[in-house]
Amino acid sequence: MTMLLMEGVIRDVFRKTSGYPVPISASITAEMGRVSTRTPNLTIMTDWCQCEMDRGVRLRYCQQWTLQCNQKTVQNIVPLGPCINTHGELLSNHSPSGEHRAVIREVSVRGAVHQYLEVWGYSGLEKSLDLTALNKHGKIYNDEQFACLAWSPHEEKLLYVAEKKKMISSAQTSSISANESEVLVVLEEEDRNVYVEDWGEGLVGKSSPVLCVADLSKGEVTVCAGVSPHVSPGQALWAGDGKGVIFVGWWHEPFRLGLKFCSNRRSALFYIDLKGNCELLSSDSGSVLSPRLSPDHHWLVYLQGQVFGPHHQCLRMMLFDVEKRTNSVLVDVVRRAEKGQFSGIYNSLPPECWSSDSEVIFFSTACDNSKSVFLVERRTGIIKPVYDCNTTSPGFSDQEFGSAKLLTVMKDLMVICCSSPNHPCSLMVGFVSDEHSKQNVELVHLGGADVCEKFDWESMIIKPSPEEENHQYSGLNIGAVLLKPESSLKGVKFPLVVFIHGGPHTHFAAEWNANAAALTKLGFAVLMVNYRGSTGFGQDSIDSLLGNVGSQDVKDVQRAVLHVLQSNQTLDANRVAVMGGSHGGFLACHLIGQYPNFYRACAARNPVINAATLLGTSDITDWRYSSVGLHYSFDQLPSPQALTTMLEKSPIVHAAQIRTPVLLMLGGKDKRVSPYQGLELYKALKSRNLPVRLLWFDGDGHSLSKLETQSDCFLNVALWFKQQLNLQ
Repeated sequence: MTMLLMEGVIRDVFRKTSGYPVPISASITAEMGRVSTRTPNLTIMTDWCQCEMDRGVRLRYCQQWTLQCNQKTVQNIVPLGPCINTHGELLSNHSPSGEHRAVIREVSVRGAVHQYLEVWGYSGLEKSLDLTALNKHGKIYNDEQFACLAWSPHEEKLLYVAEKKKMISSAQTSSISANESEVLVVLEEEDRNVYVEDWGEGLVGKSSPVLCVADLSKGEVTVCAGVSPHVSPGQALWAGDGKGVIFVGWWHEPFRLGLKFCSNRRSALFYIDLKGNCELLSSDSGSVLSPRLSPDHHWLVYLQGQVFGPHHQCLRMMLFDVEKRTNSVLVDVVRRAEKGQFSGIYNSLPPECWSSDSEVIFFSTACDNSKSVFLVERRTGIIKPVYDCNTTSPGFSDQEFGSAKLLTVMKDLMVICCSSPNHPCSLMVGFVSDEHSKQNVELVHLGGADVCEKFDWESMIIKPSPEEENHQYSGLNIGAVLLKPESSLKGVKFPLVVFIHGGPHTHFAAEWNANAAALTKLGFAVLMVNYRGSTGFGQDSIDSLLGNVGSQDVKDVQRAVLHVLQSNQTLDANRVAVMGGSHGGFLACHLIGQYPNFYRACAARNPVINAATLLGTSDITDWRYSSVGLHYSFDQLPSPQALTTMLEKSPIVHAAQIRTPVLLMLGGKDKRVSPYQGLELYKALKSRNLPVRLLWFDGDGHSLSKLETQSDCFLNVALWFKQQLNLQ
């Protein structure tokens, strides 16, 4: 096959695997006029994302269905017309009644970008506020950490988060109208270049969020007063009576650390009324997220973790009694769990997670090599599985889903996104039983992909060898998911790509992964490894990695690789490649240095190469210390001993042993792992005349998330592996 033809095949495969729609959110309302019936007809409104590779854009669209129900049984599903393109909307949310839809939209007005708040109803556009012209705040937040767009109980106000009004220099005031200047803070000329912190990777330019309330009847926007100047507010929702707001506040003193992917930042839960009186609702010495109010407004659940240490961890679910103003632990941290059992909460709660009687909370979380849906009873704290991913699902004969993610539960109807390594995302719906005792909810297919790719996969649990045990945390296991191409030829051996997740405290679930699926369709077997320290295996597993990066995690990956090579004769032990990003890139580079004759090719995205030189350039300085087992405090100064420890645990110390050809992919705007980390390895390999190729994406960050970048990276990785493994 010629190079040009091979490139075309690779692009086509990636275009297909990355082009399946992914459900982002869902909301449910009762059909007007039938709200008094026991099980009314319900309308489900969903938002989706779909990659359009030819244009290099991620399209957003919405789709709606009516469910004709009887006694909590879905009898018929009626699509309400074709999908509607919502590309360009920053945020959207349907009102509780379902009669209105709020949208935050960016529009170019005479060459300037304006942000609008729109309210849509049955008769078209009902209200439009030019938020930019109102000049009460800066840009609206639409990220996962801070953002919200919440309707007040009577649907007369909307709550959102935006950047605090920017201060300007005195030289700029001449072009500002008198009206605008009333809300501006003017800087002296000598202060115009003062450095402004932001919240790090993925949150560039987001520094000082404020809570904003839009009064729809008056056409006015008010910035909530009374929030402490030492905290940044976000994840806000209305209190039950609509007279105040509940929000999460993150401390940003003495300085901000990166927040994305880090649930260990000091934060607390607050209540503020519309007169500016602020009250602390939770402990102020931990970290909190995902506040969710019960339908009867008597209870609030939220997640709570520790500050510093693992950047992501097993979280407690806390229960706040609104009337008594007291907190209690509803679900505690799980240190360990048996295979397949509930192993703790690691993921944010869905926006709507309560049963209609306010007795049960539903959530999805990592569990071994999967994501599963559970419930917890408010009165007893008893946890039960709701949907077993290994049970055959109605509507898909002989189809087993590997993972399930709860999008919402409203009016006792659950909307769940299900997928497997060989099955793209499918949207399923099912009613919660009245007794909350049925462990398996019968789901019916609503929308999304109705296809199954023709390759195999299996989930496995692997035990470390006795000499690889962590004696402080003995008995922990390694997880892995193996994908293999379908083959009708006997004796065919597949080349193996070892795929390592970053974090390190994240995990690979047995769910649809466009990169893994595309590699499998191109003829590679793919092994996705959950080394000790991954989420979904209990807090002991997470804690076991602190101080052991570069050794325990490296040995775990190698143990998993040896296990599948020995137990599966269809894999070619002489053609093994390794790939990973961030900490996954760190491990990939460790593996080719510590096992120099084992791997034939390596591809690393924004890898940590030298933790000592990374210390002063990363937005998560605390993790640089915690990962190697050292204590961190804000006033920490590097010592020779600390820098030596960081260096000794880094891949750069093994660079002289590397013989494997390396492909590096670096983001020029990466604030988490400086691209000069990858350059350090590039120079070390070039000076030794070793095959190395570097791709530099100047406008991209740590995740290399731009669609054009992802496509280019996959093409180069696939070609690199085929070239180095001598594949046609």
